[in-house]
Amino acid sequence: MTEGNQQKQFDSDNFLRHLTHQPGVYRMYDESGDVIYVGKAKDLRKRVSSYFREKVDRMKTQVLVKQIASMDVTVTNTEAEALILENTFIKKYRPRYNVLLRDDKSYPYIILTAHQHPKLGFHRGARRAKGDYFGPFPNGSAVRESLNLLQKLFPIRQCDDSYYRARTRPCLQYQLKRCLAPCVNVCTDDEYNEQVGLAKQFLQGKNQQVIDELMNKMEQASKDLDFERAARFRDQIAALRKTQERNSVTGSQQELDVIGLARGNGMTTVQMLFIRDNHLQGSRSYFPKVPTDTPDDEVLRAFLLQFYLSDTAGRKIPREVVLPVDIQPDNVLAEVMSDALSQPVKLQSSVRGDKRQYQSLAQKNAVNALESRLNQQSTMNRRTQALQQVLEFGVPIQRMECFDISHTMGQQTVASCVVFDQNGPKKSDYRRYNITGITPGDDYAAMSKALAKRYDNAKEQGNIPDILFIDGGKGQLAQAENYFNDWGKEAPVLIGVAKGESRKPGLETLIMAGSHETIPLSKDASALHLIQHIRDESHRFAITGHRQKRAKVKKTSTLEQIDGVGAKRRQAILKNLGGLQEVKNASIDKLASVPGISRALAEKIYYSFRDE
Repeated sequence: MTEGNQQKQFDSDNFLRHLTHQPGVYRMYDESGDVIYVGKAKDLRKRVSSYFREKVDRMKTQVLVKQIASMDVTVTNTEAEALILENTFIKKYRPRYNVLLRDDKSYPYIILTAHQHPKLGFHRGARRAKGDYFGPFPNGSAVRESLNLLQKLFPIRQCDDSYYRARTRPCLQYQLKRCLAPCVNVCTDDEYNEQVGLAKQFLQGKNQQVIDELMNKMEQASKDLDFERAARFRDQIAALRKTQERNSVTGSQQELDVIGLARGNGMTTVQMLFIRDNHLQGSRSYFPKVPTDTPDDEVLRAFLLQFYLSDTAGRKIPREVVLPVDIQPDNVLAEVMSDALSQPVKLQSSVRGDKRQYQSLAQKNAVNALESRLNQQSTMNRRTQALQQVLEFGVPIQRMECFDISHTMGQQTVASCVVFDQNGPKKSDYRRYNITGITPGDDYAAMSKALAKRYDNAKEQGNIPDILFIDGGKGQLAQAENYFNDWGKEAPVLIGVAKGESRKPGLETLIMAGSHETIPLSKDASALHLIQHIRDESHRFAITGHRQKRAKVKKTSTLEQIDGVGAKRRQAILKNLGGLQEVKNASIDKLASVPGISRALAEKIYYSFRDE
């Protein structure tokens, strides 16, 4: 590794003099030591020296070079290795002058868990649970539709683990022939795992292979005179063939990803079409962060690497990717993807027939998604400017926040904070705060605690909003006034948003802190529409969080809330008595008969259920 000196004026001549001609990856640092750009090169000296020529046409390169304080390089054996290392460094450092793809952890997947009796289910978020993940799907509806179809094709459980563990007899899904009831050992583990294996192949797009395997099993069952089992396989085959007929389209593209690219007004859209088993599974629009003056081929190369190589677990990787018509395929990139994914991957842009139609469709969708996003951004900018004029702000509004309090009869109080900037909701900065230690139903105390949790360290973090909206009247606003009383000029502008008499949109009263004067706005005012949008988003975020909290409490066994009953005793009680309902109905003597449960603890459990 070669390393430049840390100094304001980077000595490029000295750095280049000792630079190798081998392939590798170079990193550029600013004065603070942050990585601002990562690149790969087939010839390091030739590529890096191109940044320091006397005449550089691209504005991005000119701006980048002015900020370089130091550089270092990592030599690799091949250009392909450099490409992989470049992607690793981009993920690690997230440099501001590289193309950055938004992480897709929020996209939904189907999970097939790694339990003794695996479960098919909906998954969104970090993949901590062990199992196989299939996706990502375009949206939650696509996952639920697929799960509904899978339930009809493969009798695998989709119930929650708590429900599964508590069963003492088969549920309705068994009666409908949509589950083999492994919870009560109606089927053998081999029979269940057989269906799990078929479902996994189906989710991997191997429909015909599943049908062929089922036909072999049907014939074998017939030879063994097990006609009931053969009939089940026959029905499965019929259902799969019906599914194939319904989903088939003109063409014969088994596995194909098609990419569209649209750019304009400083924004970039990459559109993905996912074709699997002769039908369009779904589409998705991506809006990567792209530095100005970045060429299209660099945008596509960065997107492909980050999309396919960042996390390939469970992702349906096609053998062919169709690029936009103006992009020339990169053979080195195709080689890297093939090696990393352990399968041949073909990149092409010159296509005909069905592929050409898909290519055109992806491009149309990319243009449409870009126009839609730009229109939303334009509307948001117009509304922000209108609010700026109403409040007589001398500088552009950069950040707005809004607080809301949600609870049920004073219990499980949750405060939500949503964040907006000039482009709209900034969901990565949204926060929820669980409020405890207050009198149930005391919204004023809840607001005071929420403000302290959010802003006690805000000055150090440098994320103080320009405007803070408080959803409520003068009482709620007073809590914010008290909190920011000694902040001086650093305090945000505080505005209370009180509901009108009939609680209808357009009748809100806007109250300024300090003077408590109301801001008169007409129903069709752009500034009011922005405030309503922010307030409604804070309601949605608060209610969603509160529902999740209630659902978690509802799913939690009452046994866990009893002093003296830990995880091991809870498992022993449920195992011996057969489920939570049986525990609730059990007598004290029956509870005391469970190993490890004393008479006193049995009485405590018995009366805790009677006091509910």
